[in-house]
Order: sequence, then C-alpha cells, then structure tokens
Amino acid sequence: MSKVYITDTVLRDAHQSLIATRLRTEDMLPICDHLDRVGYWSLEVWGGATFDACLRFLKEDPWERLRKLRRALPHTRLQMLLRGQNLLGYRHYSDDVVREFVRLAAKEGIDVFRIFDALNDIRNMETAIKAVKEAGKHAQAAICYTVSPVHTVDLYVEQALALVDMGADSIAIKDMAGLLTPAATTELISSLWSSLTVPLHIHSHATSGLAEMCELKAVEHGCTHIDTAISSFAGGTSHPATESMVVALRGTPYDTGLDLELLQEIAAYFAEVRKKYRRFESEFTGVDTRVQVNQVPGGMMSNLAKQLEEQGALDRILDVFDEIPRVRRDLGYPPLVTPTSQIVGTQAVLNVITGERYKSITNEVKRYLQGGYGRPPAPVDPDLQRRALGPELPIECRPADLLSPELDKLRAEIGDLVESETDLMIYAMFPEVGRTFLKERREGRLQPEPLAPPEAPSQPVERGEVPTEFKVFVHGEVYDVHITGANFNDQRHRRFYITLDGVPQEVDLEVLSGYRRAVAPSGRPVPGKPGDVVTAMPGNIVDILVRLGDKVSAGQGVLVTEAMKMEAEIQAPISGTVVAIHVEKGDRVNPNEVLMEIREDSVFA
Repeated sequence: MSKVYITDTVLRDAHQSLIATRLRTEDMLPICDHLDRVGYWSLEVWGGATFDACLRFLKEDPWERLRKLRRALPHTRLQMLLRGQNLLGYRHYSDDVVREFVRLAAKEGIDVFRIFDALNDIRNMETAIKAVKEAGKHAQAAICYTVSPVHTVDLYVEQALALVDMGADSIAIKDMAGLLTPAATTELISSLWSSLTVPLHIHSHATSGLAEMCELKAVEHGCTHIDTAISSFAGGTSHPATESMVVALRGTPYDTGLDLELLQEIAAYFAEVRKKYRRFESEFTGVDTRVQVNQVPGGMMSNLAKQLEEQGALDRILDVFDEIPRVRRDLGYPPLVTPTSQIVGTQAVLNVITGERYKSITNEVKRYLQGGYGRPPAPVDPDLQRRALGPELPIECRPADLLSPELDKLRAEIGDLVESETDLMIYAMFPEVGRTFLKERREGRLQPEPLAPPEAPSQPVERGEVPTEFKVFVHGEVYDVHITGANFNDQRHRRFYITLDGVPQEVDLEVLSGYRRAVAPSGRPVPGKPGDVVTAMPGNIVDILVRLGDKVSAGQGVLVTEAMKMEAEIQAPISGTVVAIHVEKGDRVNPNEVLMEIREDSVFA
C-alpha cells in the first residue's frame, strides 16, 4: 500500500471529450498558477486531438501553446499522449520523423510521454519509446483496453512485459471507452501488479458510470497512479472527478494529500469557462451504459455527434452506434481509439448514410486492411479485404519498415512557409491543414472559429408563404433569387413569385428548371443529373484525380476527400467525359452540391 498520485486531464482529454477539443489557450493560462500549486503527479496538456484542433479550428500554434504552458507550470510535470508511430497524425511516419518530433516535444516542455498503438501492436511503439529514453524523459507505455473474443488478461500481461523490456518506465491501462468493470479491473490490475516491477497507471472514462469504482479497485490492487478531471470538466464521456477521488482516498493508506479547497477554486474557474463553449457541448454528458455494447469512447462519441449534426443527420447517430460493432468485427476487433476509432466510426457513418454497407470504403479502411496500420488483433473479414484491396497483397512487416526517411522531403514540399523546426512538424502532422495555417499566419489572416453559433433568422414566416433565398445559373451567369411566395395548387404547373435582380416576376418552376440550375450556398450546382459527382459527408478536397476533358469509367476514382479526419475516394457514377470541375484542392465541400460533372459520350454525339 502506498500514496496514490493523480494526473489531471482538464487541459487535454477532458475538454476533448466534452467540448470537442475547443478549449483555448487563453482560458488555460489564468488558472495555471493554481494548477501548479496542487501537487499533481502530472498534468496532461498536449497530444490527442489538441494539435489538430489548434490548427483547424482555434488557429493557434500548438507548439506555442506548449511553450506557454511550460512557462506557466514550472513545478508540474507536463504529459502528452503520443500515438506511437502515428505521432499525432493519422498515418505512420518514418522513424526519422518520430525521433525528431519526440526530440522537439521534450525540448519544448513535455516530461511524460504516454505512448500507445491503436492495435496494441507493440512494434509500432518501439521507436517512440527509444526516442523518449534518449531525450531523458519518462516513457509511459499504454495498453488500450477493449473487450472482444481475442482480448484476454493473459494477452495484456504479455504485452506489458514486452513493453517493459523495450524500456517503458511505467505501464498505463488506457480504458478510452469506459469498458472496465470493477471485477475486470480487479483481475487485470492484480495480474499486472504481480508480474511487473514498474508503476501502474489507470486511465478510464466515466461514460458508463463505473470509472470511479474501477479506479478505486485498481488502487486497492496495486495501481499507484490514476487519471481524473477537475469536477467542472468531469463525468459523462470525460473522467472521474478529481475532488471525488481525493475525498474517497482521504484518511486511507492511499491518501493523495491534495488540497481540496484549492481544487474547488480551480473547479469554480473552469465552471465559468465552460459556459463560453456551450456551442460545442457533447450531447452525451450523463451516464450512457450503451458503451458496454457499442464500445464508442468519449471523444469519438462527441466528434461523431458533431459530424452528423453538420450534415443534418444527428437523428441517425443510434444507427451509427449499432453499425460500429459490426464494422469493428469485420476489421478484426481493433480497440476504438485514435486513429482506429475514426477509421471504424467514419466507415460506420458512410455505411449508414449511403444506405449500403461498404458502398464507399475510405482510403484508411483500405490501408488498414492492407496492414498499413499494423497487425489487427484478429483476422479481418476476407471478403471485405478482397473487395478493398483487389489484387494487392496485405503486408506482414512493421509498416514503418517500408517508409524511407521523410524529413528532407517534407522540408522541400513546404518550402519557405516553415520558419522553425516546429513549423515543419505542423506540416508533417497535417499537410493540408498545416499548410493553410502556416500560409494564413504569414499573411496575418488567422481567425479562430466563433464561440457563439450563427444567429437564427428573426423574421417570422407567415402561413402560405415560402420565403427562400438561393442562387441560380442562367446561361452561365449566377443570379440571386428571393422567393416571396408560391402556389402549388395547380398540379401541372408550380408558379413562384420571385424577385430576380430586383424585378418582381411570376415564374413557372417547370420552365425555370429547364434552363436554370439551382446552386448551393457555396455556389456549386445542386445535384440532379446522373453524372453529378457528390460526397456523402462534409469534408475537404484532398486531391483531384482527373482533369477537364478526361474520359472516365463508372467506378473510377475522381476525387479524394477528407471527412472526420479520414480520406475517402469518390468514384465516377457513370462512364463519360469530365465536363466541369467545381472544386480545388483544400476546398470545403458538403453533401447536396455537385463537385464534378460527367456526361455520357452519347450526349456529345
């Protein structure tokens, strides 16, 4: 029996789980003096989705955030989450990039690196562990906890022993979905404690309402370090409340010794701060026992909800939750943690929204089935693998063994937009988003997304009228159209009363549709023809695979989009000629707008 040490997650995982990773640095710094006096074993401040969110939404340099936090927290260990060979991105990086990233993170202020691999393929953790040790920092190896026919206590113990042999200074059980039960925790921690000579940490989410009980059981059976979140950012898909665990252990041999009054001052501060981020609040802030069935972790749950909300499909989220376990089984039961949570989640969303399982297969699922992320815990569905890979064979080696050194190539690609060593890592992690950030920074155009949602129209709509504003193409020109009323009583002709360029007119919709094409708010046409190329999900254009005038075949890849941080190839719906391309690389796109037009060759005959 010994004192228990606490890692607080409020500056990273807690707000990632509850407000979609939107907490800004300006709201962290004022409370750092209090946080630094608590006596935490560490504060988790970096990693996970924070790097991406800083660049994509907050328009902050994540490295500058780290520097500011290092200066503001001089007496506290700073901890980050590192995805092994994936670092903070969504693909495997070459070993030279991994070593350079770890070197810079250690230099800028990270003391503890919690390293994991989404598949628990420990081959993907070795380079990062060695790099952390070379930097003189604490290498904590995390094992992702999940439940499946192939995940057993013996397997977890075997993996932990192998990670200690690699040089891990401590072992963490990463229960990212809150799947642990008190009984399972007792069995797992007891087995690990009797087998290991390094400290044990436990990280669990409160989603199913069991995390506090599991952490208490873990402490009673040899675990000396627990993860918590200050109460105003605890519970739901976040973590057990720091204050609650401090009180639970007070006066016992495991007493944390932390100052409860100081913690309550911190909680009061964050309670006020959280009000600013109401727009990003997760729909899932209470106990949700469905996680014991669908295994969706907290951060994944809130991000799925936001993505579905963007496309007006939040009502389908339960269908997605039902589909996730099926996709997971097809992929060999990967633990649901970044990036496999995004891989499985995005594919499940596509399966639900398109109405056909695997009608569209993301590039990441194809890469996963090829072995590009490592060795799946169990065999994958062979029919799905053949469908995704075609004649290609899956790889058997460590994926990074196939990668050549990348640092010089990355420097050449980004050119003079890079002003420092850390800028190169921004581009390396997220090429498209990183390039945009660096370019906007140079031009002085960085603008964070607003904290408040757009205001809804205040004018009431009178019964019988259909006031609508949209744009139409008229002989190649775009016109603003305002509908002031409509009469649908005549079934042969629907007549709209519109103002077109300031001139009131009565328009026959049937005639109008013959030569005018409505366009979306983006200015792109609204789909309505067989050769219109569209996306099923909001996202960004990563690549354009064809040119104007090219002949394409039905099913041929024509565009690559990024949705939910996963890439997907969009295929030609028909064979024909590319007659229009309405997008450029980097463009934001949405469903119900035409990205490219393909016309059958017979049309031109």
